[in-house]
Amino acid sequence: MKVGIPKETQEHERRVAATPETVKKFIGAGFSVAVQSSAGEYAHISDAEFQTSGAEIVTSAQALFGVSDIILKVQRPSNLEIALMKEGATLISFLYPLVQTDTVLKLSNRKLTAFAIDLIPRIARAQKMDALSSQSNVAGYKAVLMAADALGKFMPLLMTAAGTISPAKVLVIGAGVAGLQAIATARRLGAVVEAFDTRPVVKEQVESLGARFIEIPLADKNTEDPSGYAKELSKESHEVELRVIGEHVKVSDIVITTALIPGKRAPLLITEEMVQHMKKGSVIVDLAAEAGGNCALTKPGEEVIQLGVKIIGRFNVPSLLAGESSRLYARNIMHLVLEISKGGKLELKREDEVVQGTLILSNGEIVHPQVKGALGKAEVK
Repeated sequence: MKVGIPKETQEHERRVAATPETVKKFIGAGFSVAVQSSAGEYAHISDAEFQTSGAEIVTSAQALFGVSDIILKVQRPSNLEIALMKEGATLISFLYPLVQTDTVLKLSNRKLTAFAIDLIPRIARAQKMDALSSQSNVAGYKAVLMAADALGKFMPLLMTAAGTISPAKVLVIGAGVAGLQAIATARRLGAVVEAFDTRPVVKEQVESLGARFIEIPLADKNTEDPSGYAKELSKESHEVELRVIGEHVKVSDIVITTALIPGKRAPLLITEEMVQHMKKGSVIVDLAAEAGGNCALTKPGEEVIQLGVKIIGRFNVPSLLAGESSRLYARNIMHLVLEISKGGKLELKREDEVVQGTLILSNGEIVHPQVKGALGKAEVK
């Protein structure tokens, strides 16, 4: 079977779904590989490097999709890309099928097989395929660098002949993969860091990185789902959460928010009133901007100054470090392909936990129970 790597077309996307390293692994596993010309340009991978690793370079997207049995992408495909895929082909990419139901239906109409890499189950043997975690690591790191650059003051404590400069105070809201990486990076830069998460289980991880964990007595006792993601809080607990967060936000130089609820709008955690009480020149980096934002004043996709505070709501933060994020993502998707194939051909075992978690469509048939439910709700609306 031929694996195809197209050039990403979505605005601001600079990553690529393969590297020379993974191309060699695919060929060693029995696949042939075609890469669209300049697909790796923004990740600093040349066509010559892909060719040296054994890939065929294809000049146009139409030709690439026309010859590919398996399409590996970063972003979900556009309508044009879906139309170019040959019937019976397999797509593997970020799909977010619980909310992007229109894309699922279009893929179904083309009788395609599709895997959503964003639905990789959180089990031990699937960690090497967990693209959400690998890309969140990049986002958490870059968020701190963007904040430090925008802050206009030193991050560490400095003792000079001219006097002492106090360290920056950083608040990280959400201690998942992105949040923990943000904590670690801010600490390396010398900031004083505190963090909050609705899941008490992450307290030890936060403190192991040198940050203070903010404990809030919540009425909700079960605050995470079976996959380990944070659950939506009750109205009573959310009000308590906002009150305590507000006290910490107003004394922070930098606030980094990472809170997401799968399949739903990002929870509102920083109100306009909180921003109003922050010091002028402070910075908020809202990593949940693409899901609506954790801050009420975030302008998704933009960097704005509101009430004297710079609020960064950049989309697709991992793409700002395209080389590193591409290398990580390419390995994630390679491990998934090798897990579900044998001798250069896909071999899907429906009873396998990884297949069950990620397989959305099989030859056009919608097979994922949660996606079926999401489609049903969309039809009712």
